Amino acid sequence: MADRSRNKLPSNLPQLQNLIKRDPDSYRDEFLQQLRHFQSNLEVFQLKPSKYVKTLDELVIFLAQVSHCYPEELAQFPQQLRDLLHKHATILDTDMRMTFCRGLILLRNKGLIAATTVLELFFGLFRCQDKLLRKTLYSYIVNDIKNVNAKHKNAKLNTALQNFMYTMLRDNNAVAAKMSLDVMVELYRRNVWNDSKTVNVITTACFSKITKILVAALKFFLGSDEMDPESDSESEGEQKTEKQLFLAHRVGKKSRKRKNKLNRALQSLKKHKKKKKPVTFNFSALHLIHDPQDFSEKLFRQLESSNERFEVKVMMINLISRLIGIHQLFLLNFYPFLQRFLQPHQRDVTRLLLYTAQASHELVPPEIIESVLMTIANNFITERNSGEVMAVGLNAVREICARCPLSMTEDLLRDLAQYKSHKDKAVMMAARALIHLYRTANSSLLHKRDRGKPTEAMAENEALGYGAVGAKDYLPGADTLPEEAPTQEHLDNDVIFAPADGWESCSEDEDDSDGEWIDVPHSSDEDEAQAAEEEKLDPEERRKRAQEISAGRILTQEEFKQITLKQALKDVEPGAKGKKRKHIEISDGPESSGDVLRLEAIENVHKKRLHDKESRLATVLAGREDREKFGSRKSKKNPEASKTNKQKKKGKAFMMMKHKVRKNKTKRSFKDKQIALRNSLLKRQKRK
Repeated sequence: MADRSRNKLPSNLPQLQNLIKRDPDSYRDEFLQQLRHFQSNLEVFQLKPSKYVKTLDELVIFLAQVSHCYPEELAQFPQQLRDLLHKHATILDTDMRMTFCRGLILLRNKGLIAATTVLELFFGLFRCQDKLLRKTLYSYIVNDIKNVNAKHKNAKLNTALQNFMYTMLRDNNAVAAKMSLDVMVELYRRNVWNDSKTVNVITTACFSKITKILVAALKFFLGSDEMDPESDSESEGEQKTEKQLFLAHRVGKKSRKRKNKLNRALQSLKKHKKKKKPVTFNFSALHLIHDPQDFSEKLFRQLESSNERFEVKVMMINLISRLIGIHQLFLLNFYPFLQRFLQPHQRDVTRLLLYTAQASHELVPPEIIESVLMTIANNFITERNSGEVMAVGLNAVREICARCPLSMTEDLLRDLAQYKSHKDKAVMMAARALIHLYRTANSSLLHKRDRGKPTEAMAENEALGYGAVGAKDYLPGADTLPEEAPTQEHLDNDVIFAPADGWESCSEDEDDSDGEWIDVPHSSDEDEAQAAEEEKLDPEERRKRAQEISAGRILTQEEFKQITLKQALKDVEPGAKGKKRKHIEISDGPESSGDVLRLEAIENVHKKRLHDKESRLATVLAGREDREKFGSRKSKKNPEASKTNKQKKKGKAFMMMKHKVRKNKTKRSFKDKQIALRNSLLKRQKRK
């Protein structure tokens, strides 16, 4: 009974913690007793900091939990924990170090310690050889900085931490530098630190001598579509597919253990596919670099003298080419460097062709790009290569010329245009796409028979010289608008409804189920008269009228739509009456989205793709929709009239057909065949 009535609060810290949070004043004496206990244990611990002390571990968490109740008594407590970690971080026991960090995190969450003090200390703890600690601190740093900047940007804290980050990226410890870079990348991805200073601090990591840091910085600017050369796991191509796993399970003994192993392998494969899902990065980081010209020149010098693996060099080439294409930089030595790799047998040659196209723009001197085109034509577009190689070369030439049209010469273009009738479909379509490009870019380089039917757009598009700018003082297509602005009544009646199969007007009471209803422009006598008047105008008068309309009033959205429609029709309508030319099928290939060119534009070979089982089955079922049930085409007039012997045999019992089955030699076993052969030989011997 005496033990039950004894006060157990000094030894039961969780209970005392709960009571203190409810009523701090009533339990001040018990708290001071625990505080003195902590001070004595701390003095003993400092004599041997590498030892784990359970009592000190519990007291640190207890004091951190109740620190907001006694701020005056625990004023020195945060500094004590900080000094312990700062002095003995590398030799502390793993559990004790984690406890001290948890205590500081609790104090920081209660607002009892400055964010700069804690975060700078945690960045320094990245040097510790403790993976769990680094992972914990990484998550806390990112979340804490995000919470600080949630309502408004804390410029003072961000500036101090970014300056500290700049020094951490140059740290001798590779792990600490890599973790600091990961923090900055994650904060940029979460739109917390998305300013130019963060981006330019990350650019310094591109010149690191540590491969992991270099690759992480390159992947930040390139996005997640690049292969990771530092990954220790197997590449995506080497991973076993589901088909291979099922095929391996078919061979061998069927057991529950092997079946469970197959299920675990399939689950692991699904998880791997989820991890491989690309993460979209904000490509505006390339636009926030202060001096992209100087940055690309330094990166190219590093590339020339680099001893890194080929995958890392390819990533550096990709980044340089993107910088050149987006900012229209001048790095003339970069193109001869790429020419050395433009060979059909070169590893990842399609990517290198893609990066060559990315680095092309209108301000590059045409003679520089011309040498690149000649290299591609001599190495790829020759009869000694396969059709796919020739198609890839033609596609690469098309993408380069789309960005730098002046680099193509008349002789080379006419030679490449002759592949429009090649026997290989991939080569034929690539050559016709190149012809289609220069019909609008500079049709004078093409042979007369390849220029196609002249259109109004081709007549308006003039080939500009090197460095020339095709700026206009009017809105192209504005001459098609009426001289006076349309009234609101005219806008309301500007659209009518008509069936998709004709232009006849229909009454409102008519059922609209006969055809699909679309919006068509209102056609009136005034519009027809205006169109006839526009045809009589010469180009100078049209330009003068477009200038007056563009400068005379503010155009509405409906008028902009009308201009867009008219400009689109100019690509189809003939510019002058003449002999009708034969229509040539043209494939432009997949267009690139934004500033980044896609690899499909280079690998766009028109081959019939292989179908998997599901697509083949879907094709088969689609072909059976309008067919009757399977069977002979010569069906009977009366299916129940009679049956064949073969059909009757299927309905008989097995015992009735057993004797006939035994006589069938194709169903005999190997032993029965041996016996039959022996009996046959004995009969022959007796006959002799």
